Amino acid sequence: MIETLLGSFLSSMVTVLGAVPMLFVRELSEKWKDVLVAFTAGIMVSASAFGLVPQAITESGVIALTLGLITGVLLLDLIENNIPHIDVENKPGETSMDAKTLLVLIALFIHNIPEGLSTGFSYASEQASLGPMVAIAIGAQNMPEGLVLAVFLLNSKTSKLKALAFVTLTGLMEMASAVLGYFTASSIRNVVGYGLAFAAGAMLYIVYKELIPESHGHGYERPSTYSFIAGLLAMVYITHLFG
Repeated sequence: MIETLLGSFLSSMVTVLGAVPMLFVRELSEKWKDVLVAFTAGIMVSASAFGLVPQAITESGVIALTLGLITGVLLLDLIENNIPHIDVENKPGETSMDAKTLLVLIALFIHNIPEGLSTGFSYASEQASLGPMVAIAIGAQNMPEGLVLAVFLLNSKTSKLKALAFVTLTGLMEMASAVLGYFTASSIRNVVGYGLAFAAGAMLYIVYKELIPESHGHGYERPSTYSFIAGLLAMVYITHLFG
């Protein structure tokens, strides 16, 4: 349990780390944003394909993998289609701190729940290295998310301290859902394999629906591609280290 709390806390607080640069500068070049997002995509694909999917099959079989993965994809698709979210295309001066901004913050709280559940399910697995690996993968995704949220809030005329506080709260929501996922999987052992497959589906949906398109829309496809491969290999080495 202590490992779950520590891992989920560090993973969620990377969101805050991603927001810190925006306390000093308001813009980041499109090239570096694309490279960072692509690197994150590589990490998440590697964690899903080489960690979550094989372990889900080991714990509960192929049918559980199929059902859990599809559930993760469908839930993320439902969230994406019905709840507004921010992206790296947000331009300065377009919004003000109003009901729309609050709606986006609420949406991010909801978006972070499946990610937190993924971390919790992974720590409940019999494979000890899976929890840290998924926490790292989710944390990598949280960094650009924190960056984007900070940019959005600052462009919405939110003070820097308030922006940092909002980013921190979204991270803590992820930690809370990670604890929920851990206790659920620990109490009902048969659900672990489904949970791991759910995590894989959610992560793969995020990669293909959001991260890859975001990293290939500004003319930096080649460095983004190499960054994706670097992220994938980095997670392979991390897996080997924890394994």
